[in-house]
Amino acid sequence: MEISDTRILFISPAKAQRIIAEHIRECRLQLDLTQEGLAERSGVPLATLRKFEQKGVISLESFLKLLMVLGMLDAIVKATEMPQVPFTSLDEVIALNDTPKRKRGRQT
Repeated sequence: MEISDTRILFISPAKAQRIIAEHIRECRLQLDLTQEGLAERSGVPLATLRKFEQKGVISLESFLKLLMVLGMLDAIVKATEMPQVPFTSLDEVIALNDTPKRKRGRQT
């Protein structure tokens, strides 16, 4: 299941949870892990993992444990980073344009 950037803006949180759960399930299967194997390796109870894969409901701590085992934790942490904004005000943009240009002296 692939979601475009524009479509993701129009889905509900519940739908997003189900999509994320499906992505995690697909990742688990690609790694040839059973639900039991992933539950054991992550420390997440099997019942919790099953409920997550079926309904998308899970605690943040359990979700992060699953991601850690699946090698996806770094990607989620990076996805939540605040993008760097080069300017915080219009005054900063104007000031940048007003800075004097460096001039070279003549060579003799």
